[in-house]
Amino acid sequence: MSEQDYRHHKGVWVVGEMRQGKIHTVSFELLAWGRALADALEEKLTVVILGKELEDQLEELILRGADQVLAVDHPALEHFQVDPFSKILSALIEENKPEILIAAATTMGRTLMPVLAVQVGTGLTADCTGLEIDPAERLLIQTRPAVGGNIMAVIKTPVHRPQMATVRPKSKRPLLPDPQRKGEIVFKEFPEEYYFSRVKRLAFIPQEEEGVPIQDAECVVAFGKGLKDGRHVEMIRELARLLGGALGASRNATEAGWIGYAHQVGLSGKTVNPRLYVALGISGAVQHLAGMSSAETIVAVNADPEANIFNVADYGIVGDLFEVVPLLIAKLKEAAKEG
Repeated sequence: MSEQDYRHHKGVWVVGEMRQGKIHTVSFELLAWGRALADALEEKLTVVILGKELEDQLEELILRGADQVLAVDHPALEHFQVDPFSKILSALIEENKPEILIAAATTMGRTLMPVLAVQVGTGLTADCTGLEIDPAERLLIQTRPAVGGNIMAVIKTPVHRPQMATVRPKSKRPLLPDPQRKGEIVFKEFPEEYYFSRVKRLAFIPQEEEGVPIQDAECVVAFGKGLKDGRHVEMIRELARLLGGALGASRNATEAGWIGYAHQVGLSGKTVNPRLYVALGISGAVQHLAGMSSAETIVAVNADPEANIFNVADYGIVGDLFEVVPLLIAKLKEAAKEG
């Protein structure tokens, strides 16, 4: 595609998500990403959202940063199905020609975006940890871990539109609602054949995990191979309980079978963005840091003073976690008794 062919592509789009009939918070995170990109380009930010009975919820998307909402409301869109979602989005892209389109690296985004990229004939960068605009070329700079997380690749899409990427959930905090913001809500309709899916949804079985899902927790207490044995997980669980936090773990800890995969933090696990992240016996491999380095406050305990985790920690304790954690537990219990 030549430069002349894509100059008329304008605007930044994000793909919103519905879960159990409600707008999911990942939609607001995407609006925070999109707002920064749209402002850098001085373009309009649009959120596209597909679902059932949407009308009463769409105003919040405007308050959270969107200039425009494109909504498709139909009973067949109550649950995500890649066939109708990709057909509808392809048609909307063809009609409106956005310059940039981003989605979340959720189950929906990871399923939908590759199919959509093929349908509209463009590229896709998955699991980005950074998005920004090159001011000279007005291109989307897409940054993501590569080679097993050992390097950060910087990717551009110079001759195809839209420029497409997915970003990991919890990699940016949503913007606060602004009651002064105004925007446009547009409902789009499509022929019935657009809603056909070759896949039949049978049931939804939620994944079992202890307590609050780590990606939604305001405090995460995570442990790594420094714990030495799965029998010691109960000690970490008690600390997490006293802090009101969720249990997290490194890849080494989950692969050892000490705790389930649902608790894994990192490139091959969950991305978390809590107010407090406590890393116990975690060395700080690049793959793990990719999943937690955006936490508001990071506390690390490690016996190795050269451990990479200390490079991102706000507070570091060089010491044996089997000495430090019991002391923390005792102090927290003492504080609880004192009210």
